[in-house]
Amino acid sequence: MTLSPDLGSTPDIARRGIMLVLSSPSGAGKSTIARNLLEFDPSFSLSVSVTTRKRRTSEIDGVHYRFVDREEFEFLRAGEGLLEWAEVHGNFYGTPRAPAEKAMREGRDMLFDIDYQGALQLQEKAGADVVSIFILPPSMEELKTRLLRRAEDSAETIAIRLNNAKVEIARWRDYDYVVVNDDLDRAFQAVRAIIAAERLRRDRRPGLVAFTDALLAQEVG
Repeated sequence: MTLSPDLGSTPDIARRGIMLVLSSPSGAGKSTIARNLLEFDPSFSLSVSVTTRKRRTSEIDGVHYRFVDREEFEFLRAGEGLLEWAEVHGNFYGTPRAPAEKAMREGRDMLFDIDYQGALQLQEKAGADVVSIFILPPSMEELKTRLLRRAEDSAETIAIRLNNAKVEIARWRDYDYVVVNDDLDRAFQAVRAIIAAERLRRDRRPGLVAFTDALLAQEVG
């Protein structure tokens, strides 16, 4: 890939950051696109969720998740300290509000790898700061092939994932953009093009006021 890491940014004009939401059914390629984005675009950081789930031995607190007990999670949720939250298999997960809003003010972009339920909550809480992209597979047969190729799940689990995929795909209208991942490089470039355009939106660049005022004040000899 030959994309410039600062595609769509204008360092000389202050801008507000974006909350980029990537969602997809399992196997559609969202995680690979997210990893590529974090590698190629250093302005992005991954949102670190809080969870009540027990930490696995391979996980680092504050890197993979911030691990909290249920009492602390309830405190955050009751105090509007979470932008979105969900209960999955008896454990709670959520996106802390404070670091995300700080990043937006500082013009830094955050990547959110969340499902459609979390995406809807984030859009409700953060409004125009959110740019949401749904990644679709080219076909259900190809989605099944990719899940089988991963060799991580049993046949029963794959069948459940395929059924869940239809529920998730049915929510495609809730997203700002939809990218069909029939080719990973092409899909990744489509995501980068979306980011470039969103970074240049007038309402995301408060620095344009000072910049245009300075332009208008210049005398041309």
